[in-house]
Amino acid sequence: MLVHAGAGGLGSTVVQLAKHLGASVATTTSTATIDLVRGLGADVVVDYTKEDFSKVLSGYDLVLDSLGGTNLEKSLAVLKPGGLAVGVAGPPDAGFAKQLGAPAFLGAAMNFLSRKVRKQAKALGVRYEFFFMEADGSQLRDLGALYDKGELRPVIDRTFPFAETLEALAHVEQGRTKAGKVVVAVVP
Repeated sequence: MLVHAGAGGLGSTVVQLAKHLGASVATTTSTATIDLVRGLGADVVVDYTKEDFSKVLSGYDLVLDSLGGTNLEKSLAVLKPGGLAVGVAGPPDAGFAKQLGAPAFLGAAMNFLSRKVRKQAKALGVRYEFFFMEADGSQLRDLGALYDKGELRPVIDRTFPFAETLEALAHVEQGRTKAGKVVVAVVP
C-alpha cells in the first residue's frame, strides 16, 4: 500500500493501521519527517522533495491519495493491474453520490467530474474511487481501543487552548502544520 503524506493527520494514522493489519507500506513525506514515518512503520519512504514517487515505486495494490490533482494521476501509474487508487481529496464519483443518497442525476454529474481520472485508470487497468469519510461510532471505538492499547500512537503537531481556536484554524489553513493533527483542547 502507498499512503501519501504519511506524516499528515490522516496519513500518520493510515500508515500505522495498515502496518497493524499486516500490510507492507510505502509513504511519501518531506525530509524533515522521514524518521517520524519510519517510526510509524513505513517500510519504504520517498522524500517528495528529492524524488518523484511515480519514478521509483511500482506494483502496489492500493494507493491512498489525500492530495488530489496530478498527484492522484501519477498514483495510478504505481498500481499493479487491478489495483485501486482511493482519493479523499477528489474528484468525487457516482459512488459518493450513492453514499449520500443523492438522486441519479447528481451521480451522473459526479461521474462527469471524475471522468478524466477514471479514464486514465481504466487505460492502465486499475480503478479509482472517491472516499468520503463519515463518523462511525463503532469504527471510532475500535480505533480508540487500538490507541488506548498503544498499538497506534497519535501524532500531534500542536495543541491550542479553546480560546485560540481561530489561531488553530489559521495554523492549519496556512500550512504551518509539520506533522499529524492540530488539537484544540476544551479543558485547560
